Amino acid sequence: MDATRPLPISRPTVTEVRLSAFKAHRSAVFPIGPVTLFAGASGSGKSGVLQAYEALARLGAGDELGRIFPDPAGCVPESAGPDAQGRRGFRIGCTVDGPAGPARLELAIQAEPELRVVGERLTLGDRTLLTTALRDPGRSSVQAEWHTAGAVPVTRAPFPDDVLGTALLPLRVAGKTEGQRQVLAAAEQVVVGLRSVFACDPQPHRMRVPAARGEGRLRRGCDNLAEVLHRTRTGCRMRHARLAAVARGGCAGPVAGLDVEELADGRVRAVLARDGRGAVGTPLERLGEGELRYLALALVLLTGPGVLAVDQVAEVPDALQSLTVLADGFDRGLDPRQSGELLALAAEICAGGHLRLVGTAGAATAARARELPGVTVVDLEA
Repeated sequence: MDATRPLPISRPTVTEVRLSAFKAHRSAVFPIGPVTLFAGASGSGKSGVLQAYEALARLGAGDELGRIFPDPAGCVPESAGPDAQGRRGFRIGCTVDGPAGPARLELAIQAEPELRVVGERLTLGDRTLLTTALRDPGRSSVQAEWHTAGAVPVTRAPFPDDVLGTALLPLRVAGKTEGQRQVLAAAEQVVVGLRSVFACDPQPHRMRVPAARGEGRLRRGCDNLAEVLHRTRTGCRMRHARLAAVARGGCAGPVAGLDVEELADGRVRAVLARDGRGAVGTPLERLGEGELRYLALALVLLTGPGVLAVDQVAEVPDALQSLTVLADGFDRGLDPRQSGELLALAAEICAGGHLRLVGTAGAATAARARELPGVTVVDLEA
Protein backbone atom coordinates (compact mmCIF):
# COMPACT_ATOMS: atom_id res chain seq x y z
CA MET A 1 0.00 0.00 0.00
CA ASP A 2 1.19 3.51 -0.82
CA ALA A 3 2.03 5.08 2.56
CA THR A 4 1.50 8.57 1.13
CA ARG A 5 -2.16 7.96 0.31
CA PRO A 6 -4.75 8.57 3.07
CA LEU A 7 -6.64 5.52 4.25
CA PRO A 8 -10.23 5.29 2.99
CA ILE A 9 -12.94 6.37 5.40
CA SER A 10 -14.82 3.26 6.56
CA ARG A 11 -17.89 5.09 7.88
CA PRO A 12 -19.88 7.36 5.54
CA THR A 13 -19.06 10.83 6.86
CA VAL A 14 -20.02 14.36 5.86
CA THR A 15 -16.71 16.14 5.28
CA GLU A 16 -17.97 19.36 3.64
CA VAL A 17 -21.09 21.51 3.66
CA ARG A 18 -21.45 23.80 0.65
CA LEU A 19 -23.76 26.81 0.62
CA SER A 20 -23.66 28.14 -2.92
CA ALA A 21 -26.56 30.49 -2.14
CA PHE A 22 -28.24 30.14 1.25
CA LYS A 23 -29.25 32.95 3.61
CA ALA A 24 -26.11 35.02 4.30
CA HIS A 25 -23.81 32.66 2.39
CA ARG A 26 -22.68 32.61 -1.23
CA SER A 27 -20.09 30.27 -2.77
CA ALA A 28 -19.17 29.03 0.72
CA VAL A 29 -17.47 25.70 1.43
CA PHE A 30 -17.08 24.63 5.04
CA PRO A 31 -14.91 21.68 6.17
CA ILE A 32 -16.47 19.33 8.71
CA GLY A 33 -14.14 17.43 11.05
CA PRO A 34 -14.66 15.24 14.13
CA VAL A 35 -15.44 18.40 16.17
CA THR A 36 -16.31 21.54 14.20
CA LEU A 37 -17.29 24.85 15.77
CA PHE A 38 -18.48 27.89 13.83
CA ALA A 39 -17.60 31.22 15.39
CA GLY A 40 -18.29 34.80 14.38
CA ALA A 41 -20.28 37.91 15.14
CA SER A 42 -24.05 37.99 15.26
CA GLY A 43 -25.38 37.93 11.72
CA SER A 44 -22.34 36.15 10.28
CA GLY A 45 -24.39 33.05 9.42
CA LYS A 46 -23.26 30.55 12.05
CA SER A 47 -26.74 29.16 12.68
CA GLY A 48 -27.46 29.10 8.94
CA VAL A 49 -24.73 26.50 8.38
CA LEU A 50 -26.28 24.17 10.95
CA GLN A 51 -29.76 24.76 9.52
CA ALA A 52 -28.54 23.75 6.06
CA TYR A 53 -26.80 20.66 7.48
CA GLU A 54 -29.95 19.58 9.30
CA ALA A 55 -32.04 20.19 6.18
CA LEU A 56 -29.75 17.92 4.15
CA ALA A 57 -29.97 15.29 6.90
CA ARG A 58 -33.75 15.38 6.87
CA LEU A 59 -33.81 15.15 3.08
CA GLY A 60 -31.58 12.09 3.34
CA ALA A 61 -34.08 10.56 5.76
CA GLY A 62 -36.90 11.06 3.24
CA ASP A 63 -38.63 14.11 4.72
CA GLU A 64 -40.61 16.30 2.36
CA LEU A 65 -39.49 19.82 1.50
CA GLY A 66 -42.50 21.55 3.04
CA ARG A 67 -41.76 20.10 6.47
CA ILE A 68 -38.07 20.96 6.27
CA PHE A 69 -38.46 24.52 4.98
CA PRO A 70 -41.61 26.06 6.50
CA ASP A 71 -40.29 29.52 5.50
CA PRO A 72 -38.41 28.87 2.24
CA ALA A 73 -38.31 32.55 1.25
CA GLY A 74 -36.20 33.19 4.35
CA CYS A 75 -33.51 30.85 2.98
CA VAL A 76 -33.04 32.85 -0.21
CA PRO A 77 -30.09 35.29 -0.08
CA GLU A 78 -31.42 38.78 0.53
CA SER A 79 -29.79 40.18 -2.60
CA ALA A 80 -31.18 37.46 -4.89
CA GLY A 81 -33.80 38.88 -7.23
CA PRO A 82 -36.42 36.89 -9.15
CA ASP A 83 -35.81 35.70 -12.72
CA ALA A 84 -38.07 36.53 -15.65
CA GLN A 85 -40.65 33.99 -14.43
CA GLY A 86 -40.64 35.37 -10.89
CA ARG A 87 -38.68 32.44 -9.47
CA ARG A 88 -36.26 32.69 -6.53
CA GLY A 89 -34.40 29.94 -4.73
CA PHE A 90 -31.31 28.72 -2.93
CA ARG A 91 -28.56 26.13 -3.41
CA ILE A 92 -27.03 23.80 -0.82
CA GLY A 93 -24.86 20.69 -0.94
CA CYS A 94 -22.33 18.51 0.80
CA THR A 95 -19.57 15.95 0.34
CA VAL A 96 -19.96 12.55 1.97
CA ASP A 97 -16.75 10.52 2.11
CA GLY A 98 -16.66 6.78 2.66
CA PRO A 99 -15.71 3.45 1.10
CA ALA A 100 -16.91 4.58 -2.35
CA GLY A 101 -14.79 7.75 -2.21
CA PRO A 102 -15.88 11.38 -1.87
CA ALA A 103 -19.45 11.72 -3.20
CA ARG A 104 -20.73 15.26 -3.88
CA LEU A 105 -24.39 16.20 -3.65
CA GLU A 106 -25.69 19.52 -5.02
CA LEU A 107 -29.29 20.76 -4.71
CA ALA A 108 -31.07 23.69 -6.33
CA ILE A 109 -34.34 24.44 -4.51
CA GLN A 110 -36.96 26.85 -5.75
CA ALA A 111 -38.57 28.83 -2.93
CA GLU A 112 -40.92 31.04 -4.94
CA PRO A 113 -43.50 30.95 -6.39
CA GLU A 114 -43.72 27.40 -4.98
CA LEU A 115 -41.31 25.20 -3.06
CA ARG A 116 -39.74 22.41 -5.09
CA VAL A 117 -36.43 20.76 -5.98
CA VAL A 118 -35.56 22.02 -9.46
CA GLY A 119 -32.12 20.44 -9.80
CA GLU A 120 -29.99 17.75 -8.17
CA ARG A 121 -26.56 16.39 -9.02
CA LEU A 122 -24.70 13.44 -7.50
CA THR A 123 -21.08 12.97 -8.55
CA LEU A 124 -18.27 10.62 -7.61
CA GLY A 125 -14.85 11.82 -8.70
CA ASP A 126 -15.23 13.17 -12.23
CA ARG A 127 -18.28 11.02 -13.03
CA THR A 128 -21.83 12.34 -12.80
CA LEU A 129 -24.07 9.59 -11.43
CA LEU A 130 -27.41 11.40 -11.15
CA THR A 131 -28.89 14.62 -12.44
CA THR A 132 -32.42 15.95 -12.20
CA ALA A 133 -33.93 18.98 -13.89
CA LEU A 134 -37.30 20.68 -14.01
CA ARG A 135 -38.59 20.28 -17.56
CA ASP A 136 -42.27 21.15 -17.15
CA PRO A 137 -43.17 23.68 -14.42
CA GLY A 138 -46.78 22.53 -14.64
CA ARG A 139 -45.95 19.06 -13.31
CA SER A 140 -44.91 18.10 -9.77
CA SER A 141 -41.94 16.09 -11.01
CA VAL A 142 -38.41 16.49 -12.35
CA GLN A 143 -36.67 14.50 -15.07
CA ALA A 144 -33.99 12.26 -13.57
CA GLU A 145 -31.08 10.66 -15.41
CA TRP A 146 -28.68 8.21 -13.81
CA HIS A 147 -25.58 6.36 -14.93
CA THR A 148 -25.98 2.68 -15.86
CA ALA A 149 -23.03 1.87 -18.18
CA GLY A 150 -24.90 -1.08 -19.64
CA ALA A 151 -26.61 -1.59 -23.00
CA VAL A 152 -28.30 1.73 -22.22
CA PRO A 153 -25.69 4.15 -20.80
CA VAL A 154 -28.25 6.38 -19.05
CA THR A 155 -31.64 5.61 -17.52
CA ARG A 156 -34.33 8.31 -17.45
CA ALA A 157 -37.46 8.52 -15.31
CA PRO A 158 -39.57 11.17 -13.54
CA PHE A 159 -38.89 11.77 -9.85
CA PRO A 160 -41.05 13.71 -7.36
CA ASP A 161 -39.97 17.34 -6.92
CA ASP A 162 -40.43 17.43 -3.13
CA VAL A 163 -37.95 14.76 -1.96
CA LEU A 164 -34.27 13.93 -2.41
CA GLY A 165 -33.75 11.99 -5.63
CA THR A 166 -30.53 10.38 -4.34
CA ALA A 167 -32.53 8.72 -1.55
CA LEU A 168 -34.83 7.15 -4.17
CA LEU A 169 -32.04 5.53 -6.19
CA PRO A 170 -31.75 2.35 -4.06
CA LEU A 171 -35.42 1.69 -4.93
CA ARG A 172 -34.92 2.34 -8.66
CA VAL A 173 -31.52 0.86 -9.51
CA ALA A 174 -31.18 -2.89 -9.95
CA GLY A 175 -27.41 -3.07 -9.45
CA LYS A 176 -26.85 -5.45 -12.39
CA THR A 177 -24.05 -3.52 -14.12
CA GLU A 178 -20.84 -2.07 -12.73
CA GLY A 179 -22.20 1.40 -13.39
CA GLN A 180 -25.41 0.67 -11.49
CA ARG A 181 -23.45 -0.73 -8.57
CA GLN A 182 -21.37 2.43 -8.48
CA VAL A 183 -24.54 4.55 -8.41
CA LEU A 184 -25.96 2.44 -5.60
CA ALA A 185 -22.74 2.61 -3.56
CA ALA A 186 -22.55 6.40 -3.84
CA ALA A 187 -26.26 6.96 -3.15
CA GLU A 188 -26.30 4.66 -0.13
CA GLN A 189 -23.13 6.28 1.21
CA VAL A 190 -24.71 9.74 0.99
CA VAL A 191 -27.94 8.60 2.62
CA VAL A 192 -26.17 6.81 5.48
CA GLY A 193 -23.82 9.76 6.04
CA LEU A 194 -26.67 12.27 6.14
CA ARG A 195 -29.32 10.41 8.12
CA SER A 196 -27.40 9.86 11.35
CA VAL A 197 -27.90 13.35 12.83
CA PHE A 198 -29.18 14.43 16.24
CA ALA A 199 -29.99 18.13 16.47
CA CYS A 200 -29.72 19.07 20.14
CA ASP A 201 -31.10 22.24 21.73
CA PRO A 202 -31.42 21.74 25.52
CA GLN A 203 -34.27 23.76 27.06
CA PRO A 204 -33.50 24.17 30.80
CA HIS A 205 -36.97 25.45 31.73
CA ARG A 206 -38.50 22.26 30.35
CA MET A 207 -35.89 20.02 31.97
CA ARG A 208 -36.93 21.15 35.47
CA VAL A 209 -40.24 19.29 35.28
CA PRO A 210 -40.39 15.59 36.30
CA ALA A 211 -40.60 13.37 33.22
CA ALA A 212 -43.09 10.68 32.32
CA ARG A 213 -41.79 7.14 31.89
CA GLY A 214 -41.45 6.19 28.21
CA GLU A 215 -39.04 4.61 25.76
CA GLY A 216 -36.11 6.48 27.29
CA ARG A 217 -34.78 8.17 24.15
CA LEU A 218 -33.54 11.72 24.63
CA ARG A 219 -35.53 14.29 22.68
CA ARG A 220 -34.16 17.35 20.91
CA GLY A 221 -35.01 19.76 23.75
CA CYS A 222 -33.77 17.28 26.41
CA ASP A 223 -37.00 17.89 28.35
CA ASN A 224 -37.12 14.17 29.23
CA LEU A 225 -33.62 14.21 30.74
CA ALA A 226 -34.82 12.59 33.98
CA GLU A 227 -36.45 9.72 32.07
CA VAL A 228 -33.24 9.04 30.12
CA LEU A 229 -31.12 9.19 33.28
CA HIS A 230 -33.46 6.59 34.78
CA ARG A 231 -32.72 4.37 31.80
CA THR A 232 -28.94 4.88 31.82
CA ARG A 233 -28.74 4.26 35.56
CA THR A 234 -30.28 0.81 35.16
CA GLY A 235 -29.17 -0.19 31.65
CA CYS A 236 -25.93 1.69 30.94
CA ARG A 237 -24.15 1.68 34.28
CA MET A 238 -20.68 2.45 32.94
CA ARG A 239 -21.90 5.42 30.91
CA HIS A 240 -24.02 6.61 33.82
CA ALA A 241 -21.00 6.50 36.14
CA ARG A 242 -18.96 8.42 33.57
CA LEU A 243 -21.71 11.04 33.32
CA ALA A 244 -21.71 11.43 37.10
CA ALA A 245 -17.94 11.97 37.01
CA VAL A 246 -18.34 14.59 34.27
CA ALA A 247 -21.08 16.28 36.32
CA ARG A 248 -18.52 17.05 39.02
CA GLY A 249 -16.68 19.27 36.55
CA GLY A 250 -19.67 21.45 35.70
CA CYS A 251 -22.03 21.52 38.68
CA ALA A 252 -21.60 23.60 41.81
CA GLY A 253 -20.92 21.84 45.10
CA PRO A 254 -19.95 18.21 45.71
CA VAL A 255 -21.39 15.64 43.30
CA ALA A 256 -21.31 12.01 44.40
CA GLY A 257 -23.58 10.67 41.68
CA LEU A 258 -26.77 11.04 39.65
CA ASP A 259 -29.87 9.47 41.15
CA VAL A 260 -33.47 9.24 39.95
CA GLU A 261 -36.54 9.33 42.19
CA GLU A 262 -39.72 7.55 41.15
CA LEU A 263 -42.70 9.72 42.11
CA ALA A 264 -46.13 8.52 43.21
CA ASP A 265 -47.74 9.61 39.93
CA GLY A 266 -45.38 7.41 37.88
CA ARG A 267 -43.07 10.19 36.76
CA VAL A 268 -39.38 10.36 37.56
CA ARG A 269 -37.22 13.19 38.89
CA ALA A 270 -33.44 13.41 38.55
CA VAL A 271 -31.33 14.32 41.59
CA LEU A 272 -27.68 15.21 42.10
CA ALA A 273 -26.49 12.96 44.93
CA ARG A 274 -24.34 14.94 47.32
CA ASP A 275 -23.08 12.43 49.93
CA GLY A 276 -22.66 9.15 48.04
CA ARG A 277 -25.46 7.38 49.93
CA GLY A 278 -28.47 9.02 48.29
CA ALA A 279 -29.62 10.50 51.59
CA VAL A 280 -28.77 14.05 50.55
CA GLY A 281 -29.48 15.32 47.05
CA THR A 282 -30.41 18.33 44.94
CA PRO A 283 -33.30 17.91 42.48
CA LEU A 284 -32.34 19.01 38.98
CA GLU A 285 -35.08 21.65 38.98
CA ARG A 286 -32.99 23.59 41.51
CA LEU A 287 -29.93 23.76 39.26
CA GLY A 288 -28.96 26.78 37.18
CA GLU A 289 -29.58 26.93 33.45
CA GLY A 290 -25.91 26.48 32.66
CA GLU A 291 -25.71 23.37 34.84
CA LEU A 292 -28.75 21.84 33.14
CA ARG A 293 -27.43 22.55 29.64
CA TYR A 294 -24.05 21.17 30.67
CA LEU A 295 -25.58 17.91 31.94
CA ALA A 296 -27.77 17.51 28.85
CA LEU A 297 -24.90 18.03 26.41
CA ALA A 298 -22.63 15.72 28.40
CA LEU A 299 -25.31 13.03 28.27
CA VAL A 300 -25.60 13.45 24.50
CA LEU A 301 -21.85 13.08 24.04
CA LEU A 302 -21.60 10.02 26.29
CA THR A 303 -24.53 8.05 24.83
CA GLY A 304 -25.28 6.73 21.37
CA PRO A 305 -28.13 6.44 18.88
CA GLY A 306 -29.86 3.84 21.04
CA VAL A 307 -30.43 6.52 23.70
CA LEU A 308 -30.91 9.53 21.41
CA ALA A 309 -34.03 10.08 19.32
CA VAL A 310 -32.37 9.61 15.91
CA ASP A 311 -33.40 7.59 12.85
CA GLN A 312 -30.37 5.64 11.70
CA VAL A 313 -30.34 3.24 8.74
CA ALA A 314 -31.51 -0.05 10.25
CA GLU A 315 -29.94 -2.19 7.51
CA VAL A 316 -26.43 -0.85 8.21
CA PRO A 317 -24.54 -2.07 11.33
CA ASP A 318 -23.92 0.62 13.95
CA ALA A 319 -20.17 0.07 13.59
CA LEU A 320 -20.39 1.36 10.01
CA GLN A 321 -22.29 4.54 10.91
CA SER A 322 -21.23 7.70 12.69
CA LEU A 323 -23.66 9.93 14.56
CA THR A 324 -23.35 13.70 14.12
CA VAL A 325 -24.63 15.95 16.92
CA LEU A 326 -25.70 19.43 15.83
CA ALA A 327 -25.53 21.92 18.71
CA ASP A 328 -26.42 25.49 17.80
CA GLY A 329 -25.23 27.62 20.73
CA PHE A 330 -22.98 24.88 22.10
CA ASP A 331 -21.70 27.12 24.91
CA ARG A 332 -24.88 29.15 25.47
CA GLY A 333 -25.32 29.83 29.19
CA LEU A 334 -22.12 27.99 30.15
CA ASP A 335 -19.30 29.46 32.19
CA PRO A 336 -15.67 29.01 31.05
CA ARG A 337 -15.14 25.95 33.25
CA GLN A 338 -18.24 24.21 31.89
CA SER A 339 -17.49 24.98 28.24
CA GLY A 340 -13.89 23.84 28.72
CA GLU A 341 -14.97 20.53 30.28
CA LEU A 342 -17.46 19.88 27.46
CA LEU A 343 -14.93 20.73 24.77
CA ALA A 344 -12.40 18.32 26.23
CA LEU A 345 -15.06 15.61 26.49
CA ALA A 346 -16.17 16.21 22.89
CA ALA A 347 -12.60 16.02 21.58
CA GLU A 348 -12.00 12.77 23.46
CA ILE A 349 -15.27 11.08 22.44
CA CYS A 350 -15.22 12.22 18.80
CA ALA A 351 -11.65 11.01 18.29
CA GLY A 352 -13.06 7.47 18.27
CA GLY A 353 -14.93 8.10 15.00
CA HIS A 354 -18.40 6.91 15.98
CA LEU A 355 -19.56 10.38 17.10
CA ARG A 356 -19.06 13.83 15.56
CA LEU A 357 -20.02 17.29 16.81
CA VAL A 358 -20.90 20.36 14.75
CA GLY A 359 -21.86 23.46 16.70
CA THR A 360 -21.71 27.21 17.02
CA ALA A 361 -19.79 28.92 19.81
CA GLY A 362 -18.74 32.27 21.17
CA ALA A 363 -15.31 33.84 20.84
CA ALA A 364 -13.94 32.63 24.20
CA THR A 365 -14.95 29.00 23.59
CA ALA A 366 -13.61 29.15 20.03
CA ALA A 367 -10.25 30.43 21.29
CA ARG A 368 -10.02 27.54 23.75
CA ALA A 369 -11.10 25.06 21.08
CA ARG A 370 -8.23 26.03 18.77
CA GLU A 371 -5.81 24.57 21.31
CA LEU A 372 -7.40 21.10 21.24
CA PRO A 373 -6.33 18.41 18.74
CA GLY A 374 -9.10 17.19 16.43
CA VAL A 375 -11.15 20.39 16.78
CA THR A 376 -11.82 22.60 13.75
CA VAL A 377 -12.86 26.23 14.30
CA VAL A 378 -14.41 28.00 11.30
CA ASP A 379 -14.39 31.78 11.68
CA LEU A 380 -17.17 33.63 9.87
CA GLU A 381 -17.34 37.33 9.15
CA ALA A 382 -20.53 39.34 9.53
